[in-house]
Amino acid sequence: MSRARSRIPKPPPVQHAEAKHAIEPTVAAVVRERIGCAWSRARELCAQGRVAVDGVRCLDPARRVGEGSQVVVDEQAPKLRAGPLAESAIVHADRDLVVVDKPAGMLSVPDEPGAKGTLADYARALLRSLGRAPDVPLDVVHRLDRDTSGLVVFARNAEAKRRLAAQFRAHDIDRVYEAIAHGEVAAARIETLLVPDRGDGLRGSFGHFRRARGDAPPQARRAVTHVEPIAALAGATHVECRLETGRQHQIRIHLAEHGHPLVGERVYVRDYAGPKIDAPRTMLHARTLGFVHPRSGARVTFRRDPPEDFRAMLAALGGA
Repeated sequence: MSRARSRIPKPPPVQHAEAKHAIEPTVAAVVRERIGCAWSRARELCAQGRVAVDGVRCLDPARRVGEGSQVVVDEQAPKLRAGPLAESAIVHADRDLVVVDKPAGMLSVPDEPGAKGTLADYARALLRSLGRAPDVPLDVVHRLDRDTSGLVVFARNAEAKRRLAAQFRAHDIDRVYEAIAHGEVAAARIETLLVPDRGDGLRGSFGHFRRARGDAPPQARRAVTHVEPIAALAGATHVECRLETGRQHQIRIHLAEHGHPLVGERVYVRDYAGPKIDAPRTMLHARTLGFVHPRSGARVTFRRDPPEDFRAMLAALGGA
């Protein structure tokens, strides 16, 4: 099949109050269903510039497509010459570790066995093209959500991985994010116990969705987020989030439960009753990453400002 079109159908209506909200499909999901390919192939077609949404080429497989949008897949279209990662994405590289500025829409780790097209795959290919020790593996130490942009560190040997992983477990890592959240956000320290299922099938804080009964379950994990407003926007706030701990979806959950879900949030926004601001992805960027270097023992800190799509959303909401 060389060219396929798909128009997104209207999602089915919610049948009762406790039914899960309909979530718009991603471009990759539409491509995969339309041509019957693997997830890795769907993402690859996007990266190659062979997928268009409403007549515009779409390189982001995680982009959500709404009702009535037209997705066109042309497997015979010329590939984009540019790779998924620019040379500038390599923030730092030495014999022990590599720090990469992850673009939004790229997986940190495979989402299914054998899947390719992850940040590690692309970073390894870029290092190979630059002649910077391409044969040394890149081992995952931590991860970012697919929609989140920003800094990720990979280990290049077993000892570096062990030392870095120990720092993450001890929460001895400097991790600062920038985000755009709905509403007027005030400075806050948010501490909760996060659980895999808060009572409605979503990750969340113990006792937030339903009244807590008895002790927290064994899988509950303490999570602390420090929130500081940077600037007021139209219907939103540009905020800085400093992690005292690092749990899955921590910032997204904490801000949503605090009454200020992130702009572009598709999952934890369901309880928000205020006006929602649309965005192509979750407006969250891992700006600062600091740790003790596994070989030298020196404290090192890396910073990358938010990418163009984040800055464009700030500008659209009246920010600097």
